[in-house]
Amino acid sequence: MCGIIGYVGPRPVASLLVDGLHRLEYRGYDSAGIAVLNSSGLVIERAVGRVADLETGVRTAGIEGTTGIGHTRWATHGAPTEANAHPHIDCGGTIAVVHNGIIENADELREALAGRGHTFRSETDTEVLTHLIEQLYDGSLMDAVAATLHQVDGAYGIAVVSSMEPGTIIAARNGSPLLIGLGEGENFVASDASALLDHTRTVVYLDDGEIAQVRADSYQITDLRAVEVEKLATTLEWDLATIGRGGYAHFMLKEIMEQPESIRNTIRGRLLEDQGTARLNGLNLTDEELLRYDRVVLTACGTSWHAALIGEYMMEELARIPVEVEYASEFRYRSPVVDESTLVIGISQSGETADTLAALREAKQRGARTVGIVNVVGSSIAREVDSGIYTHAGPEIGVASTKAFTSQVTALAMLTLRLGRLRALSVLQGREIVQAIRRLPGQAAMVLDGAGRVAKLAETFMRQQNALYLGRGYNFPVALEGALKLKEISYVHAEGYPAAEMKHGPIALIDENMPVVFIAPRDHVYQKIVSNVQEVKARRGQVLAIITEGEDRILGLADHFITIPETLDFLTPVLSVLPLQLFAYYVAVNRGCDVDRPRNLAKSVTVE
Repeated sequence: MCGIIGYVGPRPVASLLVDGLHRLEYRGYDSAGIAVLNSSGLVIERAVGRVADLETGVRTAGIEGTTGIGHTRWATHGAPTEANAHPHIDCGGTIAVVHNGIIENADELREALAGRGHTFRSETDTEVLTHLIEQLYDGSLMDAVAATLHQVDGAYGIAVVSSMEPGTIIAARNGSPLLIGLGEGENFVASDASALLDHTRTVVYLDDGEIAQVRADSYQITDLRAVEVEKLATTLEWDLATIGRGGYAHFMLKEIMEQPESIRNTIRGRLLEDQGTARLNGLNLTDEELLRYDRVVLTACGTSWHAALIGEYMMEELARIPVEVEYASEFRYRSPVVDESTLVIGISQSGETADTLAALREAKQRGARTVGIVNVVGSSIAREVDSGIYTHAGPEIGVASTKAFTSQVTALAMLTLRLGRLRALSVLQGREIVQAIRRLPGQAAMVLDGAGRVAKLAETFMRQQNALYLGRGYNFPVALEGALKLKEISYVHAEGYPAAEMKHGPIALIDENMPVVFIAPRDHVYQKIVSNVQEVKARRGQVLAIITEGEDRILGLADHFITIPETLDFLTPVLSVLPLQLFAYYVAVNRGCDVDRPRNLAKSVTVE
């Protein structure tokens, strides 16, 4: 959510900023804008809607200059209007600011600044930053920004330019990602490395409490007390071809179809068949250290929370260790009971999810060992946790997470295997699990080969306004995830439930107009879910079932079915979720929805 790009160097900056904002569109936004410095001072162009609308305005205005900042905004304070779009400027029109995050004491700062004669033009919290910098400016833009941030409470990633110091960008972060891109005779600032891949793959990540002065031929990073900080540069491994659509109609479809490869990348080099275990070097924990933890807490948001639920079931069954799953957004506000004997695992695709990062910080403060399962190398969570497991799923551009989910579940399966071999699993059981995990990429490809059948089913259901998703055991979280995907991108109301809970309320909704999706592979609760299907059919509900190949007990009951290959019970979610992702995608396409940028949603949620 929200994106920042900045440039200082010899090149015309307006088109460069707009191109960078196009790269950030996947994060979710409702308005966009740029600020460019030239001989006339600051030139601002903003637009509500898509970056394409901003691009038209920029082209019409013929904006010139070689230093500037740009932003895509996801509304938190104030409706999506041009006045609320970034960049925001001060009273004198000499300072422009773009900002990701939330300034929690914005109201009191606004009141104080208004009392000193400052005039506000927007409803945003961000605008207080521009006026505060203006109030505190005394010949050094960097000093003024640092002094401003000393008075600010909340999360921010900001970039600032001023006509009083042309050729300079000031950048700072606290809780919202920001990095510097290094070029030859030019430098960049961005909230996301994908905005820079056209120009550089060498970046320096800012940490919380750091501020940077960026010029074409140099950069300097200090903390807010002006103490210089030495930082190592990182070389990005992604390239432009990786984040392109590759001939697919949408990023989401591309990423669904990439899952055989993304799962393969997650497991590559990590499975040890002879020993029946997994090698997870990022954990940095010996067997003896792992055995000291008597409890695991998994914390996450959204799709990652569904992966965590599957992880809970896995670890309790196979590793025989107590596990709790916590919404990260609630974790730190309820005085959680964690200590030195607790392993707290945060799961996040981006590694920047504000709630998950805050939960991990709370856990660490209480003495727990923290582990991050993330996709993005160098992300905030990856850098702050004690240990980590990268999923290596590759960039995920579509807002609705798909390949990140299956990679997270696969990573959790390998972590479970490692814990299980230390506690409850024999080497023979471990080898069976290793072999089953290795089969997953090929089995996923088999499921995805049936995309055409799923597309036809989606045509049948595209006009429905409600749906119920039911599963048991390991596939209850898959029911939650399938329902989430449908409502995220097609705006169809859908709910996931444990199948046995249907009779405790939701069964009242079932009639001939209610589609019911059963995730019903052949597993240890299969006969139970067959009974649940019969309950739905007795009330004339429409049943779509996800079943194991060769299973026929549900065929006489289901109106429609999709098959998946057989695997171990705890690995079925990796396969059973695939047709549900495709189903949501094709329903959304048939309904004319913007699949990659669903309304009101953002890819990387960097505010609470």
